[in-house]
Amino acid sequence: MPIFRSLTGLAFAALLSATPSPALAEEGAEEGEPTVEGATEFIEKAEAHLLALAVDAERHAWIQANFITHDSELLAAQAQERLIEALVDYATRATRYDELDLPYDVARKLAILKTGITMPAPRDPEKVAELSRLAAYLESTYGKGRYCPEAGSKLAARAARAGEAGEDGESAEGAAAAEACLDLGQLERVIAESRDPEELLEAWAGWRTISVPMRDEYQRFVELMNEGSRGLGFEDTGALWRSGYDMAPDDFAGELDRLWGQVRPLYDALHCYVRAELSELYGPEVVAPDGMIPAHLVGNMWAQSWINLYDEVAPETGDSGFDLTEILQAKGFDARKMVETGERFFTSLGFAPLPETFWERSLFTQPRDRDVVCHASAWDVDQVEDLRIKMCIEIDEEDFVTIHHELGHNFYQRAYNHLGFLYRDSANDGFHEAIGDAVALSVTPDYLQEIGLLDEVPDLSADLGLLMNRALDKVAFLPFGLLVDQWRWQVFSGEIPPEGYNQGWWDLRAKYQGVAPPVERTEEQFDPGAKYHVPGNTPYTRYFLAHILMFQFHQALCEAAGYEGPLHRCSIYGNAEAGKRLEEMLAMGLSRPWPDALEALTGKREMDATAILDYFAPLKTWLDEENQGRTCGWQP
Repeated sequence: MPIFRSLTGLAFAALLSATPSPALAEEGAEEGEPTVEGATEFIEKAEAHLLALAVDAERHAWIQANFITHDSELLAAQAQERLIEALVDYATRATRYDELDLPYDVARKLAILKTGITMPAPRDPEKVAELSRLAAYLESTYGKGRYCPEAGSKLAARAARAGEAGEDGESAEGAAAAEACLDLGQLERVIAESRDPEELLEAWAGWRTISVPMRDEYQRFVELMNEGSRGLGFEDTGALWRSGYDMAPDDFAGELDRLWGQVRPLYDALHCYVRAELSELYGPEVVAPDGMIPAHLVGNMWAQSWINLYDEVAPETGDSGFDLTEILQAKGFDARKMVETGERFFTSLGFAPLPETFWERSLFTQPRDRDVVCHASAWDVDQVEDLRIKMCIEIDEEDFVTIHHELGHNFYQRAYNHLGFLYRDSANDGFHEAIGDAVALSVTPDYLQEIGLLDEVPDLSADLGLLMNRALDKVAFLPFGLLVDQWRWQVFSGEIPPEGYNQGWWDLRAKYQGVAPPVERTEEQFDPGAKYHVPGNTPYTRYFLAHILMFQFHQALCEAAGYEGPLHRCSIYGNAEAGKRLEEMLAMGLSRPWPDALEALTGKREMDATAILDYFAPLKTWLDEENQGRTCGWQP
């Protein structure tokens, strides 16, 4: 539950009441006319105090996310409340120095203080406590979410069979005690593997029952955050979030529109092709050949990735010749070996190995004896070297890529740990998400052969299958990555009122994704809450930016490595020059505006989606040929 850009993995829980921070009381209010010296001293004290609070909060949050109990939730919430109170206090007091001509670092850090909060709280201590309580409730409700199918349903039978077989280490008695309830991981497997529309629908709708109780609490959560944002001088929380990109909020919104315009033709072509294949698979009465795609049929709980449809939509002439999931399992990979492989990619570029504490303190597998938040995340507990990841690893291609992504956060965190606290972050939040994904683009057949996972590299003629596989993941994600915050920004501004939360969500999904709910949805539901980042209050535009930047980074790193050939065949594994260029950018942290950091790596100062078009150019040509004679597009 991030509340500040530089803090990752922070989780909230219920608390009893607000407790003022003694350190804040000691600081007091500044007196007299604001001065440059006063601003400098203010920043120095703020950074030292916030660092101490952040480390304390991160330690409590780690315990709460890995041991979800009443007491761990209370302690985590109290630590988070102290940090929230300090952040809001410093952000408010930072406005005192707005009119001064300040040294660069002082001015930039003051700006970061004011725009870096993702969960702004009102100044009223009682409202701080209420906001923390709501945040804790929302995240914990998601983390403990289960769907209990009615007796006689297909999912009930599946749960019973799993219990009898001892799936995930459970006995039949244990499954019965759990009333045959299914957690998110089990429901996701149904969505990924089943091709039975009835079973898919039950899993899809079943998971969305967990978010219904969140609706009223989320409305109040928004009200309190908006009050906190207005106290910092912003119209609403959406304007505050958009101000953290070294440009005016409206300019940033325009930048997103520009980037989406660059990539939309590629997405539209993919949508048209996949819809036609699904219509043939399920029949036109289930998937209209000229309409939107039902959300439960694309192999992912949120329809944000379509990669699990690969076997159904793969080009006949584009067989990749291998299945990475099967290879990993056949080679006897376990969770630790998956992570070790990801680490070796970074060390091959010249990065130092992860500290031993990483292996001692990370969570790689889901415990059998307690609830944990399984959503993958990277942690920098002490803001220096106590790096960790937390995820419930499955031995499959998806988690193989996710591990590279999460380790990208960790290596980025360590690269900038020499900077002051307020600079210990990525150039913008999209950069942090893009680094690991850019490295994952180097998971090519040549790389897999080099590390012993593939005996023979497929011929170039097999590239169409590889590109389709990746497009189902990366290209299919683009509109979803954009619309989550489009919904939140409209909620924050009031354009989507509380009585229209669900309708607004599905309107945007229709507009951007061409995806529709498989059954009627009403305002009794709260479908946005079924996606972790909404109850978890994690800004989502970073993931859209990351999917643009990852290809721009990959292209620049391949050029630095001296690679010549199709962009999708490039791997920078083992290339010291590419690693040097990458580390130089990472070490800048947030100390410079993101165009400076982008220029350091790519030579360009503007985010540009043409690299993704270059990467998928062979696939786009093929899709256009396949879509001839079809009616592409959809009516929202």
